[in-house]
Amino acid sequence: KGAALWQPLSLKSLHPLRGIGRRGLFSLFFSLRRPAPQACACGHGAEPTLKERMICLEHTTAIELRHITKRFGKVVANDDISLEIRRGEILSLLGENGSGKTTLMNMLAGIYFPDEGKILVNGEPTTIASPKDAFACGIGMIHQHFKLVDVFSAAENIVLGLDGERKLDLKAASAKILEISEKYGFSIDPNKKIYDMSVSEKQTVEIIKVLYRGADILILDEPTAVLTPQETDRLFDVMRNMKADGKALVIITHKLHEVMDVSDRVAVLRKGRYIGDVATCDTSPQKLTDMMVGHAVTLNIDRPLVEDRNLRLEVKDLTVLTPDSIKALDHVSFDAYGGEILGIAGISGSGQKELLEAIAGLRVTQPGSHVIYHPPAPDEPIAGQHVPVDKGGEELLGKNPRQIHDIGVSMAFVPEDRLGMGLVGSMGMADNMMLKTYRSGRGPLLDRKPPRQLAERVKEELDVLTPSINTPVRRLSGGNVQKVLVGREIAQNPSVLMTAYAVRGLDINTSYTIYNLLTAQKLKGVAVIYVGEDLDVLLELCDRILVLCGGQVSGIVDGRTTTKEEVGLLMTRFVKEAKEA
Repeated sequence: KGAALWQPLSLKSLHPLRGIGRRGLFSLFFSLRRPAPQACACGHGAEPTLKERMICLEHTTAIELRHITKRFGKVVANDDISLEIRRGEILSLLGENGSGKTTLMNMLAGIYFPDEGKILVNGEPTTIASPKDAFACGIGMIHQHFKLVDVFSAAENIVLGLDGERKLDLKAASAKILEISEKYGFSIDPNKKIYDMSVSEKQTVEIIKVLYRGADILILDEPTAVLTPQETDRLFDVMRNMKADGKALVIITHKLHEVMDVSDRVAVLRKGRYIGDVATCDTSPQKLTDMMVGHAVTLNIDRPLVEDRNLRLEVKDLTVLTPDSIKALDHVSFDAYGGEILGIAGISGSGQKELLEAIAGLRVTQPGSHVIYHPPAPDEPIAGQHVPVDKGGEELLGKNPRQIHDIGVSMAFVPEDRLGMGLVGSMGMADNMMLKTYRSGRGPLLDRKPPRQLAERVKEELDVLTPSINTPVRRLSGGNVQKVLVGREIAQNPSVLMTAYAVRGLDINTSYTIYNLLTAQKLKGVAVIYVGEDLDVLLELCDRILVLCGGQVSGIVDGRTTTKEEVGLLMTRFVKEAKEA
């Protein structure tokens, strides 16, 4: 015992042990020197049960990032970030737009390479120079925009690019896919073509694709952006099943209620730097927002009720065909009122884009379609220049945007494609403002003073971060680009304001700025049509919600009394009816 145990031993000094043999003696000696089994770090005994070992698994580090820095020219996207990703855990990665979340995860996926720092996988320093290296380390990333071949089946997409025999055994691959599906709770037909799949089915293919390759560390970038509430719940159930199997999961999302629902731990980035992490059970949406922004932020969306609402647009039997002669909109009818925000909900590709473009005069419509504009009273500040002679209103279909403007209809449109359809990326704020006013000049020379003044006003009032109003807008962040576009459209004093995904990809600060701008327009008597993808925002912001499904109106509900579940069911209503038929 004690120090005496480590004194040199001789066979004579161990005379009570004579007879056990030299081999037995040395076995006993080394067993005395072996340290006694210690309790695990989780507080379990020296010999934990299987259940206790599974709990311990939650504390095993799968990936460790040490002092990771990534630069793009003079811009530091990630600055000295250290972070752990653990097995048996769902980690939410939060941060404002441009905080470096996706850049950081792209380095794990082999898309970018860090300029400084180390990546440790299972405790070993690892070089990840390509997606193939990432898969070799068991890392798989599911991107927001799917990377699938439409004319291939699910099974063909899943095995595409794998090394193996010259002749592909799709039957064996399909069997393995079904095995993975059953294990984690997926629902998939391996033989179904991608072009026949819903958005959630395509996402399922992407997830199974990385699991098929042996990934046990999964990164999901904005996975619920285009899912219904029911599809989101099913995805979260699958994620929990993978977590129970010991997988390490990272979810990048802007939706705080989802963070609170599915994650175990939250890591926050701000302006490329790591702020800290916190257990989800010990925090709240308000605290997380304060960590992201750096100061207290109010998370309430104001929805005042306007009593005196006037009919502004009548849409009757609006039908639009795609270039392939498929109905993008099928006899869509609704009314839009001044003094309200009408939300448009639906799975991506349900006709939202075609609807707004048809009203704006950018789409050819089918015979029998009507969009009738009812102007404000002449004494209203948003009256515009023209009051139709016909008391029944002014037909807008058959007119292009310039003709609509020339008859005095004051309509503003914030399109989905900010730098393609909304703004010219190579031009500065001032020149982009002038795109709306250059025809109003009286001579051959343009008056640049009013657009420059407007640009300065938008920059100041909306807090647009730009070196100069002449800096090309493509160099600005997504949030600042959106502020420029919305500010320009609102400055036209519209009576109808249409926005398509106005806050897509924007941080929480900029998003709430946009919500407040839309509400202010509503209070002025403007008819606001808001196409959104976040049902929680639609339910808090909009007075009424029109739901599109497969190009048809499946319902119009009251934003104050409806539920996410009701809207989610309406979003898939016609799809389910078609399958049942």
